[in-house]
Amino acid sequence: MGYLFTGPMLLGVIVFTLIPMIFSFVLSFTKWSFVTGFDRIRFNGLDNFRQLFQDDVFLKSLGNNFIMLLAVPVGMAIALILGVIITNHVYAPGAFKVIYFMPQISSVVAVAVVWQVLFHPSYGPVNGFLTALGVDNPPKWLADPSYALPSVMLLMIWIDLGVSLIIYIAGIKNIPADLYEAATIDGASKFAQFRSITFPLLTPTTFFLLVTGIIGNFKSFALVKVLTEGGPANSTSVVVYDMYQTAFVDLQTGYASSMVMILFVIVLAITGLQWLGQRYWVNY
Repeated sequence: MGYLFTGPMLLGVIVFTLIPMIFSFVLSFTKWSFVTGFDRIRFNGLDNFRQLFQDDVFLKSLGNNFIMLLAVPVGMAIALILGVIITNHVYAPGAFKVIYFMPQISSVVAVAVVWQVLFHPSYGPVNGFLTALGVDNPPKWLADPSYALPSVMLLMIWIDLGVSLIIYIAGIKNIPADLYEAATIDGASKFAQFRSITFPLLTPTTFFLLVTGIIGNFKSFALVKVLTEGGPANSTSVVVYDMYQTAFVDLQTGYASSMVMILFVIVLAITGLQWLGQRYWVNY
């Protein structure tokens, strides 16, 4: 009976996840375009991987992916602080949860379009506000290679903040109130209670958010695609966007598959290191 219930899910995983992964692994060693048919598949060994490490766009995209990882701990720190404040010091906390969670349930395309308008160099409200404050040459944001990637990271933090906040609030509410009462009787300050009780007991939550956040960060695509198209000058390109361009615009399916394999190995390695390192800082 158990197989009957798990069968549909297992079938979906096999058809839509496992088989494509194996197929992509095989294609990473080929020179092939999906529009030419399966009879045109030509194995070329490790040539795709050699080419990848000489591909400036791919290396730039990979570097951008690692820079964008900074958005994960920054977003988690903001969510943790807001979680503590909303849980303990705010009237009607449910309203704040809705407000912060709103970007997560909104369409990424709609969010990107709105922020394109806000960040417009000439007519955007952001630069209008800065000009009103006396800033003579406000940044061009998404049109400036120096500011485009930080702008994208800012949006990623804003969009993902709601999920981290809800999970942190759930974790905070699971901490026994007796610990805080005992600490208060002993004269511990609020900061000391946060440092010695809240933060250590939230390390499993932090570990979960860190792992899922880094994996989700490496999968970033829709926001980059709609907001900047990887530009200007590839300053916001990431590996998944580069893979999309290579596979579906340049029609180099085999070469794009080798990018997937590199990304898979990197994510697997980072997740493995996190899993090994958790024993030193996560308190269960």
